[in-house]
Amino acid sequence: MSDVKKDHNLGSGTGAVAGAVTGAAIGSAAGPVGSLVGAVAGGIVGSKAGDSIAEAVNPTGYESHFRDNYTKTDYYNSSRDWNDYQPAYKYGYETYGQYRGKDFDTVEPELERNWDATKGQSRLAWGEARGAVRDGWHHIERAMPGDADRDGR
Repeated sequence: MSDVKKDHNLGSGTGAVAGAVTGAAIGSAAGPVGSLVGAVAGGIVGSKAGDSIAEAVNPTGYESHFRDNYTKTDYYNSSRDWNDYQPAYKYGYETYGQYRGKDFDTVEPELERNWDATKGQSRLAWGEARGAVRDGWHHIERAMPGDADRDGR
C-alpha cells in the first residue's frame, strides 16, 4: 500500500472515530438507541471529513513539517522534546475535522477539557500544548479550500 493511501485511510479513520464519539454523545439524549444511531451517523460524517482533510493535508507530511519546525516556535520549551509536542500537533489534526467550520478560540475550552485524556505520554500541560494544537489546527485550515472558520485566513 502506498504512503498516500495509508495516509488517506488514516485521515478517514481518525475522522470516523471523532465523528462516532461526537454522534454517540449527542444521541445519548435519546437513550441507548440514540447513542447507537448517533455513533453510526457521526462515524459516517466524520469519515467524510477525515477523507477531505487527508486529501488536503497528508498526515505524514503534516507531522514532518512540525517535527522539523517545532523548536523554532515561540511556545517551544527546551526542556521538552518532540515526544511531548507530537501529541499536541496530532490533537490539532484530529480535532479540526470534528469542529470544522468553527474557529479555534470557540472550541478551545472543550479541547482543553479533553487534553489530559488525549495527550498520552506528553509532559505538556494545556498551557504548554495550546500553541502546538493551535498551530496544527491552523495548518489544516489553511490547506482546506475556502475559509472554513471565516477568520480571514
